[in-house]
Amino acid sequence: MPVLEPIPRILGEQGPTSGPLLVVLASVHGNEPAGYHAARRVLARLAQDEIPLSGRLLCLVGNRAALAAGVRYRDADLNRLWTPAVVARLRSGGSLAAAPADEEEARELLAILDAQPRTARRTVLDLHTTSGASLPFAVLADSLPNRRLARTLEVPVILGLEEQLDGTLLSVLEADGWITSGCEGGRHEDPASIDHCEAAIWLAMEAAGVLEADVGRVPLEAARARLRAARRGVPRVFEVRYRHAISPADRFLMNPGWASFRTVAANQALGVDRDGPVLAPEQGRLLMPLYQPTGSDGFFLMRPVPRAWLVLAWALRRLGVPRLVPLLPGVRRDPARDDVLLVDRRTARFRALDILHLLGFRRERAEGDLLVVSRRPAELSRTG
Repeated sequence: MPVLEPIPRILGEQGPTSGPLLVVLASVHGNEPAGYHAARRVLARLAQDEIPLSGRLLCLVGNRAALAAGVRYRDADLNRLWTPAVVARLRSGGSLAAAPADEEEARELLAILDAQPRTARRTVLDLHTTSGASLPFAVLADSLPNRRLARTLEVPVILGLEEQLDGTLLSVLEADGWITSGCEGGRHEDPASIDHCEAAIWLAMEAAGVLEADVGRVPLEAARARLRAARRGVPRVFEVRYRHAISPADRFLMNPGWASFRTVAANQALGVDRDGPVLAPEQGRLLMPLYQPTGSDGFFLMRPVPRAWLVLAWALRRLGVPRLVPLLPGVRRDPARDDVLLVDRRTARFRALDILHLLGFRRERAEGDLLVVSRRPAELSRTG
């Protein structure tokens, strides 16, 4: 799937400027060309069949230079550098000393996204692929609007992964009021990954309100059928329980033969690093085992979320229950930040952490006897 032709930043756009907007981000990582090829297919089909749109589709290429070179990134991971300080520097015209080769990529991308009108409903679909074998799946920051978008894609939905990662582009857009979802189409080199990404674009266009109703030339049912078949009967929703963070100094190597969604036993050997075997800390399902030379995530472990918990979460958020969480024993709000809760692990009861996850508080870190938990700031201004 190499990309040989010149690569524009704006791959294409179609539809009226009034109405809802769907932005498709392709190849934010340059060694992931499937989204690029999928977006081109959709744009070509729209033009060839003259399919009418009720909103605008805008397809962008994330890292053009890395895509042309077939590498994940040059100086810095373009999907990990979007910290608040970096975003502020880019918007003010400052330079990125730590990532000079990727600075123009980030600046151009942010300028285009910031220029989109705020009057319309804005949705973004970020397309990726994985270095190891995988079913297609969706990732999102855990808010109800994002859940609704991701569930239309007919693939397993992974909760809590976006909150495990700092500096993602979707976190910037989420904070700016966009409805967001990522979609992992499969393994980098698998031609089926292009098909999965294409199907996800069609379904996201429908969910975002960009497609006109009852347009028979749009392959929506074929897209649904393709992604349902790729799901292979696995549960619809998972939550991430563990991230194995790595650095080059760890010299981490994943054991061969692993694939996402495979069942893992507690203490099972998954890889090796400079200190010896790397064991699974608990039972679960594997997600995104690392089989490429660059990356800061060795693997993740996740578990299915029962449907009853999902229904309960929806109901509680619609009722505004998250605002009452500080009333739980051992839980109080951080006086400095509305989106942060402090959980005293000595006194918290009633499965406090499970309840907080249910309500979308998925970012957590330990500070002595306190567990500091939060959710994306943008989620607090939405229903749920």
